[in-house]
Amino acid sequence: MPDAVAMGPISPFFIVADFARAVAFYRDRLGFELRFQTPEDAPFFGIVGRGDVQIHLKEVSPDVPPLPNVSRHEWAPFDAYVYVDDPEALARELGARVEVRDDGLRGFEVADADGYVLFFGRPSEEAR
Repeated sequence: MPDAVAMGPISPFFIVADFARAVAFYRDRLGFELRFQTPEDAPFFGIVGRGDVQIHLKEVSPDVPPLPNVSRHEWAPFDAYVYVDDPEALARELGARVEVRDDGLRGFEVADADGYVLFFGRPSEEAR
C-alpha cells in the first residue's frame, strides 16, 4: 500500500433557507466566526468556523429547501459529527447536556436554525 496521504478536516456543506439567519445562529449560539462570504453586496454563500471545524452555508432559492438527514430517515440522526476531546466542557459552555448514545458516542446534539443536527462528542470510554 502506498504511503498515506495526509488529510485535513472535512467541512460539511448545508443548504440553508436564510443565509444571514444561519450565520447568526452559528456565531451567536455556537461561537463560530464568519470566515468568508460572497458576494459582498448580498451574500448567499459563506464559511463559518471554530478552530479546525468549518461549515459551508449556502442559500440557494425558496424552491431548494434545507434537507437535514433526520428529515429523510429517522436512523440518520445527525448531519455532522464534530470530534471533541472534552464534550462536558463544551456542553457547559453551550448550555447542553452530555449523554452516552446507544451507539457508544458520548456527547450532545445541537440543531441549527434549518434543522441540521451537529453531534459534538467522542466515543465513550466503554466503546474504545
